[in-house]
Amino acid sequence: MMFSGCVMFRSTTLHMVDRVTYLSVPPVHAPTTRLTFFSPSSPFLFKLKPTSLFTSSSSFFALTSPPRSTMLHHDPLVSDIYATAISAIVALSLLRLWQETAKRGIFDQKLNRKLVHISIGLMFMLCWPLFSTGNMAAFFAALIPGVNIIRMIVTGLGIVKDEATVKSMSRFGDYRELLKGPLYYAATITLASIIYWRTSPISIAAICNLCAGDGMADIVGRRFGGEKIPYNKDKSYAGSIAMASAGFLASIGYMWYFSSFGYIEGSWKLVLSFLLVSIGTAFVESLPISTELDDNLTVPLTSILLGTVIF
Repeated sequence: MMFSGCVMFRSTTLHMVDRVTYLSVPPVHAPTTRLTFFSPSSPFLFKLKPTSLFTSSSSFFALTSPPRSTMLHHDPLVSDIYATAISAIVALSLLRLWQETAKRGIFDQKLNRKLVHISIGLMFMLCWPLFSTGNMAAFFAALIPGVNIIRMIVTGLGIVKDEATVKSMSRFGDYRELLKGPLYYAATITLASIIYWRTSPISIAAICNLCAGDGMADIVGRRFGGEKIPYNKDKSYAGSIAMASAGFLASIGYMWYFSSFGYIEGSWKLVLSFLLVSIGTAFVESLPISTELDDNLTVPLTSILLGTVIF
């Protein structure tokens, strides 16, 4: 009996101790998670990052983390060489795709030309995070559109015959057209890479308004541009609205994209600045002088000038 009582007393005591211990330990809450795409520590995949329920940053577009010095190799020079090769393959593959669609007549020639116009520059910017943070990275990146400048010059002068390129990039199939719009286009992306690079919103605004904005203006304007602007019968309200909207939305997308790598810090103020630049650029594009010169010249120049003042 005494032994049985001791066992019961011991069991009760242990149960009470366990209960007290359980109640005294603070509850463990599972951390909330935030989905972060293209993290610098995991460049090509996304991962879940633990974070508090309320972030300390007042900006929805705040920097997630500092950029990595290299992404493809521990040596910056080797990493930049790899990045240049990958970017060139991507750009050439895309150009080859549009050359084939032009040759086969899959799209109308004007539409095919605008698809080239929209996609090449934006796709090239997607490759910018592949390059290192070294001083030569921007020059390595600029090699790709820089080579395209040479192609436009030698083809536009008739030194080299390239019917596929002429058909996919010219309005009327004249090789001399490559010395105007396509040349300005390649020069804009080259200079944006060297001078402003991925740490400046000016490069984002210039390329996005040139590629997405000007490209969509033509596509939408041709289909829905029945109502013309009074001061320029070659431009429509629908085309100008499409240009401002597409340029602005593309700029916001790339602001978020580069801020996710830590190259710039996005904010609502920057969003408003992009909106003002896109609206101003669309207005200049609608002026008769823009038609007389070339949209591929006036659009990036306006974006750079406005961006220098506003950003």
